[in-house]
Amino acid sequence: MRTESTGYTKTKPANPVLSVVAKFLQNYWGILLVLGLWEAVVIGRQLNSIVLPTPEDVVLAVIQNPILYLTNFLSTAWVALVGLAIGAVIGTTLAIISWSSRILSGVLTPLGLMFASIPVVAIIPILARLLGYETKTVLAIVSILSFFPFFVYTSTGLRMLPPGGHDLVSVIGTSRLRYLRHLSLPAALPSWCTAMRLAGPNAVLAAMVAEFLMATPGLGTLLSQASEDLNKAVALGASLVATVVSVMLFHLAQHLEKRVHAAWK
Repeated sequence: MRTESTGYTKTKPANPVLSVVAKFLQNYWGILLVLGLWEAVVIGRQLNSIVLPTPEDVVLAVIQNPILYLTNFLSTAWVALVGLAIGAVIGTTLAIISWSSRILSGVLTPLGLMFASIPVVAIIPILARLLGYETKTVLAIVSILSFFPFFVYTSTGLRMLPPGGHDLVSVIGTSRLRYLRHLSLPAALPSWCTAMRLAGPNAVLAAMVAEFLMATPGLGTLLSQASEDLNKAVALGASLVATVVSVMLFHLAQHLEKRVHAAWK
């Protein structure tokens, strides 16, 4: 009995594990290359762990001291997230105020640029003297450094209306508040998500720098103390945890940004 060929070939489904590994290598081959070179330099030059530990030593330091890193991570993460939220509220509010008045825009934009241009190491001593060497000072620093991206991107987004949007509102003759609520704020949402993607990792970095300089609880203080004790593996372990948190925040914000952009289109 003859069977007619349908012209289609049956393909074997790809192995999901191999697909995940291939995607990981495609996205993070640069990091793996740096880690390999790092390992090669330490072993090739026979460097002491006090000078530079191997990547394996850093990972083991984190695995062997989970409570130490978890406690400090929670302190840094709490300050970074709350400071980021405060900075987002301040930046978005100032952007709306700036949008509502050209005079206020001329005042707020230079002030925002001035605050964003001041190095963090210059802000910390001033705020520490004013507020004290406490966690609330770290929170204030993170908030100040986080507000500028939200201010800039939200200000830009409020003016990026869809084609014909301004003409439609002009014809209808709606109020300024309704104009903001139904047109400008939705238009600014994609830009606001971009600000979140940029400010999230910087919030973790700002919290760590402030903790490092003021000795408040967190990964920054752990890094400082471990460096003073010449325990570079523990110190770099703190950096590793902070890096992982920053990357996670970046990817979460990026995912949110993509979904918002897709919905807006």
